[in-house]
Formats: sequence, structure tokens, C-alpha cells
Amino acid sequence: MSDSSSLAETIRQGIDQVTHRAFREHIRFVKASGLTMPQFNILMQLHYQHECGLSDISARMEISNAAASQLVEKLVQAGLLERAEDPNDRRAKQLRLSAQGQRLVEASMAARHRWMDELIEQMEPAEREVVAAGMRLLLSRLPAGNKPY
Repeated sequence: MSDSSSLAETIRQGIDQVTHRAFREHIRFVKASGLTMPQFNILMQLHYQHECGLSDISARMEISNAAASQLVEKLVQAGLLERAEDPNDRRAKQLRLSAQGQRLVEASMAARHRWMDELIEQMEPAEREVVAAGMRLLLSRLPAGNKPY
């Protein structure tokens, strides 16, 4: 497959299918957890950032501080988030995942990835290496600093 447009189309189709499946599994998990997508989005943001303030959450989600505060309060009451004093400003609070919140995020990631693990198990070792080499090559071309959150 030397034609770059054919390769690009194959990659686009693969990305579309993987994204669709991963997102579908994520939505199923979130619904089963009893949380809303915005609430779970906050958990994911804190998973990747480890700690942040309410204004960081409202800015990322493009919602008011009041709306972010309501979402955060429900997560704190559910035991999924913890508040701590900001060492730079005692009036401000920093948010982080509780142990329970971290377990929930990790379970969601495992659920989202499970189907891929099952697909990989169906491959022969040589096929796995071909796919891995292609993915390593693609990922090596991404600009530095591409994080999900």
C-alpha cells in the first residue's frame, strides 16, 4: 500500500472504528455508574491532572463556576472527589480524586479497553508485532505534548 491517500483512508477508517467502539464502551460504563457525562469528565480531568481548582474545571468544560461547583459538590458527596487547601491561596480549594474515584476511573478505562484486548488475543504473534510496529511509527510522528486531558 504505497499510495498515501489509500493509507490515509485506511488509518481514518481504523481511527473512526476504534473511536466509536471505545466511546460506546465508555458511555455504557458511565451510565452504569449512575453518573452523568459531565461528572465523569471531571473525574477524567482530575485523573490526568491529579489536582486542579474549580476554575480549571469550569474553563475546560466551558461552564460557569457555579455550574462546575454543583457538579463537583455531587462528586464530593458521592466520595469520588476530595477538597484540599491550595498551598498558594488558603481561600481556594484544590480538587483531587479520592481512592474510590481513582478506582472508578481505572475501572472505566479497563472497560473501555477490554474489547481491544480481546481483539488482540485473536491475533497471531506475528500479526501483533506488525500492528505494534505500525502504531509505534504513527505515534512517533505525533507532536510532543499530546495528552488526552
